[in-house]
Amino acid sequence: MQRLFRFLNQEIRGLHHTAFLLAFASVGAKVLAIFRDRFLASIFGAGKTLDIYYASFRLPDLLYVFSLFLVSVTALIPFFLEKKKISFEASRSFINSVFTAFFALMLLLVLISFFAAPYITDIIAPGFSPEDKGTLIMFTRILLLSPLLLGFSNLVSSVIQSFRRFLAYALSGVFYNAGIILGLLVLYPRFGMSGIVWGVVFGACLHFLIQTPSLISLGYFPKFTTNLQLAEIKKLAILSFPRTLGLTLNQVVLTVITAIASFLAVGSIAVFNLALNLQTIPLGIIALSYSVAAFPSLANNFIKKEKEKFLFSVVLSFRHILFWLLPFAVLFIVLRAQIVRVVLGAGAFTWTDTRLTAAALALFSTSLFAQGLILLLVRAFYAAGKTKIPLVINIISSFVVVFFSLTFLFCFKNFPETALFFEKILRVEGVAGVSMLALPLAYSLGTVLNFFLLFLFFEKSFGSISKYVEKNLWQTSLTSAVVGIVAYIFLNIFDSIFDISTFLGIFMQGFFSGVFAIIVGFVLLKFLKNEELKEIIFSLKERFSKKTVTAVEPEEIL
Repeated sequence: MQRLFRFLNQEIRGLHHTAFLLAFASVGAKVLAIFRDRFLASIFGAGKTLDIYYASFRLPDLLYVFSLFLVSVTALIPFFLEKKKISFEASRSFINSVFTAFFALMLLLVLISFFAAPYITDIIAPGFSPEDKGTLIMFTRILLLSPLLLGFSNLVSSVIQSFRRFLAYALSGVFYNAGIILGLLVLYPRFGMSGIVWGVVFGACLHFLIQTPSLISLGYFPKFTTNLQLAEIKKLAILSFPRTLGLTLNQVVLTVITAIASFLAVGSIAVFNLALNLQTIPLGIIALSYSVAAFPSLANNFIKKEKEKFLFSVVLSFRHILFWLLPFAVLFIVLRAQIVRVVLGAGAFTWTDTRLTAAALALFSTSLFAQGLILLLVRAFYAAGKTKIPLVINIISSFVVVFFSLTFLFCFKNFPETALFFEKILRVEGVAGVSMLALPLAYSLGTVLNFFLLFLFFEKSFGSISKYVEKNLWQTSLTSAVVGIVAYIFLNIFDSIFDISTFLGIFMQGFFSGVFAIIVGFVLLKFLKNEELKEIIFSLKERFSKKTVTAVEPEEIL
């Protein structure tokens, strides 16, 4: 047990090492998430049951992001680091105060939400039947426990990330999805759909518990206190408010989309969420890993007024997020049908469900690079204490998403040629429920706008990074285009070789098409002498080689 604690509590240094650790753990979490969604899709298909299941997350998720009012990692880490500079006692007293205030606030909100659930769910899913709303209310009430547990987990995570103890945090997502899968395999056969929902709560509990050993070893396990530092909590709340409001807006947008989708064809909510979950796989593995790994350094750089180091950390993560996400986005668009069919295509999940979900995945993938870079730029703004700019931009993009959602739906309904245009491009001619594609299309357009505004204001606030990413951008864009063309060519070649009416056939078609495309992309990057590829290879050699690698550290060059 002591070895396990030491393993979980080890300090991780270096952007690439930390990012690789987080990415590796994220791969594990995403693999479990794939199995989770596959189980759900195969059992229920893209139908009414999954519509209710996904809709039941809206209120708990809204409460969770509201809890970040006090336990936002992006706000807590800089605040905690300043307290730690004063003394250990000052930082521990601060954590105890935050814990006590958070528990009191969230307990009150959970109780209010429990009794108000019948009225709130009328807003979340106004298109549901009375019977479906009754089930939605029951699921929502069970899931109200999850924001409380995940909020505690966020508080723990803030402390251990400040000490660069990333391993336990990295594993939290793995345990969260493991809990949900346990609900699917063990609780669902005995208790029905409510068993799956209880599995989500159990996963949230594991998310919190896996991080507690590291917190205990650091001496910061929180305790209730009557000596609340109200002035400090007020400062934290003011700092967190813009970020919390920004994330709340994201959840409000998803709630509005859910409400709109509840009036569309049955399964629209399920298709939207299944496609959204698929496109978050590279987003979580790559962009979130680099963003989380960079944040403590960004916060320290800004506190110490090291502007050049701050800017370099952003540039380094920016380049590598682009390096990974652009090719992934292209592959997701080209191989969308193969990906969806292999991951979700079993049991009750029909070929019609596959085609519609694949089309939604393609639309989400067009904004994949923007979603990844937003994660980084928002953290950079918060590390610098500039919280208003991301908030205002998020407000604008949220209105854009809702406006475009309604506009596109109006166009699809009143101008058939618009719907036919998208049906032809996305190859969903004759598929029922195509109008729901207006929702991921609007979501992606709003996200791209969000990124470009953040980028412009970042350069205005901290200095230009364009000159440092131009070479990376054209090399990565060229490689991504080549990767997409090669994947498309091999898809057509393997179409006549494999029996794509079977799981194995469609898997082999997509797998080999992707592999050949990646190999060609790798060779092209080597030919172009791509710096990101060199840095990744060097970091891997340094990590795994028994010999010392002699080379210039990426952090020392710009």
